[in-house]
Formats: sequence, structure tokens, C-alpha cells
Amino acid sequence: ILPDEAAPPFLGMEVCSNLRSRFMCVQEGCDEKVDEQRLDDVYTQLYVTTGGDIHINAQHEVTQIDMVGNPSDTEQPISPSDLFTPPAGKDKPIRTVLTSGNAGVGKTFLIRKFVLDWAEQRANQDVHLILPFTFRQLNLLRGTRLSLAELTHKYAKFDSCKFKLLFILDGLDESRLEMDTRTNEFQEADIDVKAPCSVEVLLTNLINRSLLPSARLWITTRPAAANQIHPDFVDMRTEVRGFTDVQKEEYFRRKFKEEEQGCRIISHIKASRSLHIMCHIPIFCWVTAKVFEDVLKMREELPKTLTAMYISFLVVQFSLKNKRGDGKGPQWSPESCEMIPILAKLAFEQLQKGNVIFYESDLRDCGITVREADAFSGVFTQMFRRQQGLFKEEVFCFVHLSVQEFLAALHAHLTFTKFGSKLPNSKIKQADFYQCAVDEALQSEKGHLDLFLRFLLGLSLPTNQALLRGLINLEGSSEPNQEIIGYIKEKIGENLSSERIINLFHCLNELNDSSLVQEVQQNLRSRRLTTESLSSAQWSALVFCRCLQVSCEALSPVLSASSSSLLELDLSNNDLRDSGLNKLSVGLKSPNCRLEILRVSGCLITAEGCSSLASALRSNPTHLKELDLSFNHPGDDGTKQLSAVLEDPELSLEVLRLDHCGKERLKSGVKKYHCELSVDTNTVHRLIQVSNNRVMRTVAEDQPYPDHPERFQDCLQLLCSNSLTGRCYWEVEWTGRVWISVAYKKIQRHGSSPQSWFGRNQHSWSLECTDSGYFVLHDNISVDLPPLSSTDPRRVAVYVNYPAGTVTFYRITTDTLVHLHTFKTTFTEPLFPGFSSWSGSSVHLCSTAGEASV
Repeated sequence: ILPDEAAPPFLGMEVCSNLRSRFMCVQEGCDEKVDEQRLDDVYTQLYVTTGGDIHINAQHEVTQIDMVGNPSDTEQPISPSDLFTPPAGKDKPIRTVLTSGNAGVGKTFLIRKFVLDWAEQRANQDVHLILPFTFRQLNLLRGTRLSLAELTHKYAKFDSCKFKLLFILDGLDESRLEMDTRTNEFQEADIDVKAPCSVEVLLTNLINRSLLPSARLWITTRPAAANQIHPDFVDMRTEVRGFTDVQKEEYFRRKFKEEEQGCRIISHIKASRSLHIMCHIPIFCWVTAKVFEDVLKMREELPKTLTAMYISFLVVQFSLKNKRGDGKGPQWSPESCEMIPILAKLAFEQLQKGNVIFYESDLRDCGITVREADAFSGVFTQMFRRQQGLFKEEVFCFVHLSVQEFLAALHAHLTFTKFGSKLPNSKIKQADFYQCAVDEALQSEKGHLDLFLRFLLGLSLPTNQALLRGLINLEGSSEPNQEIIGYIKEKIGENLSSERIINLFHCLNELNDSSLVQEVQQNLRSRRLTTESLSSAQWSALVFCRCLQVSCEALSPVLSASSSSLLELDLSNNDLRDSGLNKLSVGLKSPNCRLEILRVSGCLITAEGCSSLASALRSNPTHLKELDLSFNHPGDDGTKQLSAVLEDPELSLEVLRLDHCGKERLKSGVKKYHCELSVDTNTVHRLIQVSNNRVMRTVAEDQPYPDHPERFQDCLQLLCSNSLTGRCYWEVEWTGRVWISVAYKKIQRHGSSPQSWFGRNQHSWSLECTDSGYFVLHDNISVDLPPLSSTDPRRVAVYVNYPAGTVTFYRITTDTLVHLHTFKTTFTEPLFPGFSSWSGSSVHLCSTAGEASV
């Protein structure tokens, strides 16, 4: 294919240039091309995890996000640049990575950043060529016969293992190709990269390793389609989780430069549970930013529900800036009034078919031309518009599945208001229509109609209909709403799954009804939680409330109630102590208690509380399956009692967590997370003397350390061997001028550039301690802190909360922690404590007892 073996380096440079130009700039959501921005300027770090099998969850993806929430201590984050790096202790090369993630969570943006970093020579330079494809492109070649060399435009000499190739296949869930990759039995012999065959055969053999077994392969997909690839063909599984709470704030602060605006928007989102949950999805953050930007300009009220948000998004995208003279809402143009119902019909019909991408023929079936789709591309994104070469056909999709579901609900609403009263033998009432929709959604075990139902009910509100005045007819009555609210409350009281119950509460939220939640909160505050005071529907509201800071005395009757349906309870990081757990155990003993998961991590519990808990589990042996008592002090006695419960075949307990336990965990606050640090002597600079693994002094003469590639050669620094991925706290006494830090292991060890010094790069966070005061440093940006007096103790503390993405520094005065600074970010690799010091300075690691060890 290529004239000689010298060609690939030059070809690689050409490919780098091509990919750089393709991926350097991006459009967020469906912004116009003229609004393209540099990817490096708009990219917000995503939370990506690894380890274990991808969980194929059939529930609606929004429901999954609601149930999962923020990262936990047990998850293993991974940096995109390390996707093909074998885990510690394993030497087998990684050939295929399968990355899953819900729609709009950022999988394609992650690929763009990965490719750009490679093209800019920032990462993965062991790969010679990257060949990115999407299944949307490949679908257009269905039935076409061509060779792999033709498919990849002759990028490289593929029959040679000398060159590292990486194929990227984005969007397996969108594939319409008939590939046989579910089993490990199919093997195609002697596939020639130059011989033409169908695209389906090419991809099947690329995935099952019959073709180019030495090439790397990265496939992305939504979770529901992850099982299309047999596990034997996957070496690593990762998941894109979207934004954590910290990343959400970072995104909106980047979007809204004015601090007051950014704070207002973040506070507003936090106040609305529906909006806060949806903002885990980056594309929804973009939708929210577009709406809020317009609403703030018009000085209008910010939307509080999903339905109001998507109506406002529709208004923004159709550029309805002019209001009626009577102030009754936007003036919809004749073109909008004609096009929106057609788009809504398309959304509804494709949703029924389960399609998220469609083609020109699908548009024609609904009476839409390509030119009309172009004119309304703000809501309706046209992909690969008039591309040349192999990919000539045009592909269409809505900017996100939730937009399609909103328009589908709008179609159902428009159809009923227009034709409902004219149906045969029908004088169907609005309340009946909505009740039928609720029933049909509840019949779906997978919850595929959950979000559609929320939007449909939200569209019944007169306040939302007013925003669509001129597009839909106003009903002018709130009676149907009251009927459907009562009907939903009845359904919540029935024996439904927790996913369906939570979605019904979200439906009530779309109807502006929060009475059930308010009733439960009132009873929590007054400690009147009894089976007599709350209905079965109000018991279910406990799941939705997620009230963690509640009285154990009030919760005990909840667990023992005959109507109790509470299956999971997380009271972690509350000072419950033994007295609180003893009260909770009274409810756990009841045969009515159905609790399956109990988390009381970091709750100051000793052997006494463990004894009560073990007794309760023997009294009610058939329900509790998972118990988390990490970061407590059960002692030998408590550990033995709970271990006996775990080992008893007559009891249902399957998982018992007792990690990070000890007497030091009985301290209040962050001190319970104290960890003993151990210096990694292979990293210590030769001018640093280490004594008893605790005292570090900078000296004038080289120490007799052996040569090691991880040793700092030029910077007076060292790292500890502790790999931090959970919570950890330690205290340090210092003299002179020192830097107390955490860093990724990849920080440079040679040279004295900013890439080597703690705090002067993106890979480390540091507190500089001097006699004149403290300074915090990250990415070469220094922030001055209040000055230090001559009488202040030279003692500081560090608290790392890895899942929350925070590093907090304190100064210690008479055993009191005084907050200095908190860094907020998203960690992508394990952190390692580190120290740096000037000549004559020293660092003393303090023991668990709180005394400095010298």
C-alpha cells in the first residue's frame, strides 16, 4: 500500500495535522458552526471509572443517574490517557477497551479530547496512527464491499506489526450493522486487509481479533448495547459518568464569567432536585446554560422544572425574542407553528421504534425536507452534512434523547387537544387521558416512558401552556391536574419498584405538587414518624427525601412499620455513635423490616453498637444483604460478632465492610480518617535525609541512596508510597520553608521545570509554609493566605476526599483545625502525599496520637 517503510512517520505527521484540524475546535450541543470554540477552552474533565463488568441496566438512563448519584469510595477513576495501560500487577497488553455511558454524558467529547491530545503530542505517543470512526458513518456503508485499506483511506501499512494502530469506533448503540460479535465462536480465516468484503465482516473480524490482532481498539456505547460485544473480546471496561457536583459548578462558572451570575445559577440548580440530577449529563448542562443565558437577558424567572426548561429551550432555539404586545407570551411565527408539530410527530414515531438516529427517508415520511431540517437545526441536528467520499448520505438526530422525548410528549399533547374529543364513542376527559399515560408508563418494567410521562404531565399545567401560547390551545382548567395528582399519590402507595416510585415523585414535581415530601419532612422534624401518622405513600416519600441527618429514634419505627418498603439506608459520616445505632437496631430487629443495604461508615461506632447490630440481624435474618461499617472502631469483639453473622449460612448478609477501622476512627470530623504515611525511599532526593520514616531534613551532603528511575534528581522533593483513592487525613509539623503536597505519580522526576515542582503544574496541589505565612499553589498559580504570627504553632493538617474531588489544608491551634484552603477538582489518578523543603528545613509526620515524632 505504501512505497516503503519510511513513509509511516511522514504519514503520521500528515494524519496528526488532519486530526488536529478536525478536533481542535468543537460546537457544544447544536450551536452554529460560527460559534465553534477551541476544545481545550471549553472541555471540562469527565469522571471516568474502570474495573469490573459494565452493568447492563435496562432502566431509563435518567433513572439510572438518579439512582447512582455521585462517586463512591470504591470506584476506581482512570485518566483517558491510561486507557491502554495494564492495571498494576498485570502484564497482559490491553487490546480492546469498551467504554459505556448514558446518552449525552460526554463519550464523543472524551474521544475528541483523546485524539486531540495525541495529535498535539501530549499523550499516547506510543501509538503511531489513530483512525477514528463513528457507527453513524459506518451505517451508511451497510452492504458495501470494500477492503480495510479502502475503509481507512490507506492510512498505514496494515500488514506490519511494527506500527501501533488505534481504531476508534464511537457509538456502538447506534449501529445498524449486522455484526456477529455476541459469541466467541465466530472466526473468519485469512482476512486480507486489501481484499474487499462487507463492512459488517470487516468490523466483526476487527473486533474478534481475526483481523489486525496487534492493533488497538476503543469502542464506545450506551450501556444497553454493551452486551453486543462478547466479554472475551474486551480487555478493559470503563464507564463515563458525566459530571460530578464539583464538575457541574466548574462548567457553569466557565460558562458564566460574572461570579454573581454563576453563583445564582448554581444555587438555583441545587435547589431543584430534577435539574440537579439532570446536570450530571454534560449536554443538559449546555441546554441549561443556553436557557439561563436567554432568561437572564430578558430578566425573567429561571425555570424550576424539566418541562419549563425544555419549553424555554424550544423558545430559545426558535429564536422567539419578540413578545406579544399584551405580554401573554412569545409570538410563534407561522413557520414555527407548522414545523414544530411535524418535528414532534417525527420524535414520537421514532421514539416508538426505538430510533435515536434516522435518515432522509424518515424525514420524508413525516413531510420534512432536508432544507427545512437545515432551517431548524437548533433543535434538529443534521450530521455529516454533504460530506464527500465514502460518506455521502446525511444522518439526522435530535441533540439529545431528552429533547426527542420532550417533543414526543408535545406531539401526544397536541394530538389529544386537537382530536381527543372527536375520537369514536368518546367523550374522554383530560384526567382519563393522563391516567392512561401513567398506567402505561408504570407497565414498562424498564421505565422507557418515565421521562416522556414527566414532560406530558408538565405540559398539562396552564403556566407551561402559557409559554406555548399560539402553538397550542390553552385548557384553562386546573381540575384535571388535581385529579391526576390524586391518582399519582394513590399509585405511589401501591407495591411498585423504587424506580417507578421515584419517577412518580418527579411527576408530582412537574405538576408543582410537593405535599407528600413536605408531610414527611414535617414528621421528621417533629419526630412523629409512626405507622399511624403517615400513609403508605408517605413512607415511600422517605426514599425520595434522602434525609440523612435524621434522628435514629424517629427512623426506628419507619423500619419496623408493617407497610415499610425502605430497602436502602445511608447514614454515613454522621456522628450516630453507639447510642444512635442501638436505637436503629430496635427497628432492624422487627420482622417487618425489609432493609437490604445499610451504610453507617464513619459514624463513631464501637463494639457496643456492633453487638446491638449483630443481635438485630439474628432476630431478623432474611433481609439485610450489605453492611458498611468502614471507618469505625468495632475492635476484636465487634469484628468477631459481625464476621460470625457473615459466615452463618442461615443469615442473608453477603457483604460486610470493615476496612479502615481502628481506635483513631472515634475522633469527630475529618480526624477519623487519619492514615499513617510511609515515605517511598525510591523517590527521595539525595539531599533529603529521612529518619524513622517520619522526619525529613534537607542537608548539605548527598545521602547514599541507590539509583532509581523514580528518584527526584533536581527538585528537593519526595513522595510517599500511600496511594490515595478514598478519604485520608494527616498532620505535619514543619520548620523553615516547606511544601506539603499531593501529586499524581506521573509528576516529572528529572529537571527543574514547572512540570517537576509540586504545585507548579496540573498534576499536583501544594501548601507552602513559611515563617511569614501560608500560600497555596496549583498549576503555577499561587494564592496568598492570612499571615502567620510568631506564636502560631508550625503545625498543619491535610484532608483528602478523593471521591468528592477535594484537598483541604488546615492550620492547627491548640488541637483546633482552622481552615486555610480547599482545592476542588476531579481526580483522574490516585494521589500520593509529597513533601519539599529548602536547605535547613524539616518536616515531621505526626503520629496517630497527635504528637510529633522526631
